[in-house]
Amino acid sequence: MQDWLDRLEIVTLIQNWALWRDTGDWDKLRTTVHPDATMTATWFHGRFDDFIDAAQASWRERSSSHHALGGTTIELNRSRAIAQTRMTIRVRTTLDGVEADVSCHGRFFDRVEKRASAWRIARRSVIYEQDRIDPVEPGTRLALDRALLERFPEGYRHLAYVQTKAGAKVDPALPTGVAESQKKMIKEARAWLAAAPQ
Repeated sequence: MQDWLDRLEIVTLIQNWALWRDTGDWDKLRTTVHPDATMTATWFHGRFDDFIDAAQASWRERSSSHHALGGTTIELNRSRAIAQTRMTIRVRTTLDGVEADVSCHGRFFDRVEKRASAWRIARRSVIYEQDRIDPVEPGTRLALDRALLERFPEGYRHLAYVQTKAGAKVDPALPTGVAESQKKMIKEARAWLAAAPQ
């Protein structure tokens, strides 16, 4: 029964993270992570508190993204867990006067810990698997800078393209569905999971 309750709490935590992030409920969002939590995404790497500050700044500039979640799978060992969740990031932007939508599919890859009887995210990373960009108005043509686009790997190159155009500094070496960095991250996380305190 406890195993089931732990899994339910972790899944609820991840669902809450996405909704509170997308609706700008920053105080509630802080309750989904431990105080020392870190976050890595295309445009950000660092402490989660700093991520919230950066996300708030984007909101003030009327820039936001939305996350649609799919299923979650959990590897659980006492007070630690690895949770992988199917997700899609959606961003609306304007490129050279053309309104466009970017969608990026992948997985949230979370190290989750139970401290003081509460499960919270300790480290969030993202594995990027496939993305695309489409004009909002059918038949409109987008002219992309191929050199800029190809600076980033398949998996998140269109998302990175629009973020770079908006002034963000995007890491070109993040985990993708086929990257060695994904295998390394998963191996390190499973070693962390196996070392969960008694």
